[in-house]
Amino acid sequence: MSARRLTWAAVGAIAVFALTSCGGSSKSSSSAPSPATSTSSTPTSTTGSSTSSKTWSIVALGDSVPSGYNCSCTPYPQLSASGLASMTGQTVKATNAAVAGFTTASVLNQLQSDSTVVDQVRKADAVEINIGANDVPYKNSCGTKVDCYAPLVPPMQKNLAAIVSSVHDLTSGHKVLVVLLDYWSIWLGGTYARSKGHEYVSAARQMTAHVDAAIKTTAIPSGTHYLTSDGDHPNATGHQAIATATESVIKNGLDI
Repeated sequence: MSARRLTWAAVGAIAVFALTSCGGSSKSSSSAPSPATSTSSTPTSTTGSSTSSKTWSIVALGDSVPSGYNCSCTPYPQLSASGLASMTGQTVKATNAAVAGFTTASVLNQLQSDSTVVDQVRKADAVEINIGANDVPYKNSCGTKVDCYAPLVPPMQKNLAAIVSSVHDLTSGHKVLVVLLDYWSIWLGGTYARSKGHEYVSAARQMTAHVDAAIKTTAIPSGTHYLTSDGDHPNATGHQAIATATESVIKNGLDI
């Protein structure tokens, strides 16, 4: 039976939820691989006479946010690996399998049919998941009518729960930390949202709250904006802020 412990951290308008789990049943799958970015960070110095030969592995799954879309900067998964290496004196590897435009169905498909991603997740010590915004995109046909978007949230939550379950199944036999991140805004944010009017801002806030509630609900039982010039993605400062939040969660969850 799985043993799970929930931890969390927050920075600005970003919340990070983590589930530590051991056990589960293993599933296999295979298909053509998809691109992924992999980096390895080693400490510049160590303290004490003993060092660990283990390389800690972080795998990121999700959409344009963890992929670093439109930033021309190092995304937070790689930053969190580098930060953990500096903080702990351990070697930490980050593999970024996030893809701009992905939905929860896309990530679930990765975990069921992409052999490269499956293999990466199987070996992971921590899996960062930031997904769901593209399941509830702004649509001209709905405009700012919140009720029009509401039916899109339950399927997103169901897929997210399946993603977490798949990760636990794939990592059967060793301790893994599943890190779920929510959103500051699933549509445009900050001044970019305000330029579209009060009704847009109100609808964006309400739908973001619904999506974030689904993410938090998935984690529990199983302000400040950091935006690029498109008003929708983190800039370098935002990625660093997210990385800082995830570093402490991963360090404490895995006892690195």
